[in-house]
Amino acid sequence: MTSSSPRFIYRLFGWSGAYAPILMLFSAILIIGGVSRALLVVWQFGRVAETSVWPSIFLHGLRVDAIVAGFAVAPLVLLLPILGHRFSWKIWKRITILWALFTLFLFIFMEIATPTFINEYDTRPNRLFVEYLNHPKEIMSMLWEGYLPTVIAGLVACIAITLLFAWLLQPWSQENRPGHYGKALLVWPIVVLAVFMSIRSSTGHRPANPAMFALTSDGLVNSMIINSTWSVAFSIYNLKHENHASANYGQMDMETIMSEIKSEPWLNGATFPSETFPTLHAQTPKMHRARPLNLVIVLEESLGATFVESLGGIPVTPRLEALKDKGWWFENLYATGTRSVRGIEAVVSGFPPSPARSVVKLSLSQQGFFTLAELLKRKDYDTGFIYGGEAHFDNMRSFFTGNGFDTIIDQHSYESPVFTGSWGVSDEDLFNKAHEDIQKLHALGKPFFRLVFSSSNHSPFEYPENRIEQYDEEKRTVNNAVKYADYALGEFIETAQKSDYWQDTLFLIVADHDARVWGDELVPIKNFQIPGLIIGADTERRRIHSVASQIDLAPTLLSLMGIQSEHPMIGRDFVTYPDEPGRAMMQFNDYYAWMDHEHNVTILRPSQPPLAGTYIKETGQTQYLTEPPSADTIQKALSHALLPLTLYREQSYGLPAD
Repeated sequence: MTSSSPRFIYRLFGWSGAYAPILMLFSAILIIGGVSRALLVVWQFGRVAETSVWPSIFLHGLRVDAIVAGFAVAPLVLLLPILGHRFSWKIWKRITILWALFTLFLFIFMEIATPTFINEYDTRPNRLFVEYLNHPKEIMSMLWEGYLPTVIAGLVACIAITLLFAWLLQPWSQENRPGHYGKALLVWPIVVLAVFMSIRSSTGHRPANPAMFALTSDGLVNSMIINSTWSVAFSIYNLKHENHASANYGQMDMETIMSEIKSEPWLNGATFPSETFPTLHAQTPKMHRARPLNLVIVLEESLGATFVESLGGIPVTPRLEALKDKGWWFENLYATGTRSVRGIEAVVSGFPPSPARSVVKLSLSQQGFFTLAELLKRKDYDTGFIYGGEAHFDNMRSFFTGNGFDTIIDQHSYESPVFTGSWGVSDEDLFNKAHEDIQKLHALGKPFFRLVFSSSNHSPFEYPENRIEQYDEEKRTVNNAVKYADYALGEFIETAQKSDYWQDTLFLIVADHDARVWGDELVPIKNFQIPGLIIGADTERRRIHSVASQIDLAPTLLSLMGIQSEHPMIGRDFVTYPDEPGRAMMQFNDYYAWMDHEHNVTILRPSQPPLAGTYIKETGQTQYLTEPPSADTIQKALSHALLPLTLYREQSYGLPAD
């Protein structure tokens, strides 16, 4: 590009006087947004071409980019009458140039970060992007170890494009005289109206929002229509309103919600005596024991069914597969979400998913919220959480210490670990610590509950040398990390089987979620299936064929342990109700999926009508129907989607005072 280029650009915009940098910024965002979208479409053309929005994706995308461009220039437009005259011309130039460079840099950064985020989550940056920013140490370590070349290239490109824009602004920045101030004021109301219309982007009752651009059944393609800056900004905005997020699906009074909840076969005969805790009811175990069993829950990071051969995955979990004939093996178990904290709330609290953040992170659930730890602590159990990383991650320490967990063991508790990676010590260090802790507790003769949470299967997939025969030739891959995690788990269970505590302890091995949950569907149900195994003590071999949810595990464990209890969980006890038709509930981004025992699926969408479909397990695809779901099905799905945040807001998911 020659030195005359800035002058040429200035001639295109210079006629507008004080409005020149505003027009340049607005145009730059439209151009960069369009180029970025075009490159993403080329990259994912196979999926884009299969949708109904091709090629109109660019027209819709231009509309979204105009929304962001409008927000970017709005502060400058509002300041122009005050600073756009000759007495404050120098101040106006500095402010406009700095603001234009800052906003453009931010927009470019978000677009450049998009491909890496799509590789990981199959969507543009969204609320997950914001949540991960709360943990800079872990994220910086992960980026340094696993994505350093990509990060460097992205920053170089981001800086280069921003400097190019600064170069193009030079002629205007050297302008000593403002344009005609009177003319600028004369057109100012028209410019304000144009910017307002650009931002609102709709003549309807409500301004445009991402739901308006969810035009296909492929979530990734829907996210391509918008841009990453708006996606993240809208997520931040929604965080303020997330306590009421499920209301986007529809409205229902609490009496109707509870009527649906109580109609489930395993709750149909229960009594709900509390007005404060509407789902509180008694559970009588079918297993009668003179001394209830101890409990150890092993929550495996990102260990979805895609890594379990007998569940249709690849053969990288041989140790887990070897154990499935020695206990209760769930063949149709589904996670409630795609984040670890979502798995924690479901497994430890039996809490259903919602479109808000997990209750592990929400303020009103940091004390007085039900967990198995609180219930068992009241029955004189020693309760604790064992983790290889830092327990503050995802707010786990706060949630656990406030809700019944007496002991927290994290990365700072390990002396001379075998291996330490970006996310903490290795899984074998974790399980060695767990075995040591359990042995001590058993020797004391006090009943105990431990939640053990692994972390080795996490990008950038670091693990010790010479432990496994690698599945992939390259060492740091998700398949090899899963195989190592399986190795460490197998060693732990083998050690436990030879220990005195085995006969008195029930073990649950379950994933928090699958790795990289993605696909060309609103809710990729295939990637929600996870393995689940209950083993230990006198547990017999059993295959659970029924559709099951993570929220069913805690009631089942209490029954197997022989615990007589009163709790607010609405999940199914598979000991007492083994033959009832099952169901699963899944939250994916803003979409909620309800799947019944026949794999009929109802998808709730924000500000849009529900969709009906059938999940074909053999192909891993959902066939959507043209007809809407039945009214009864919508009511059942909606009641379960609305219940969690209703209970959270009212702080009514807990136990009565001792």
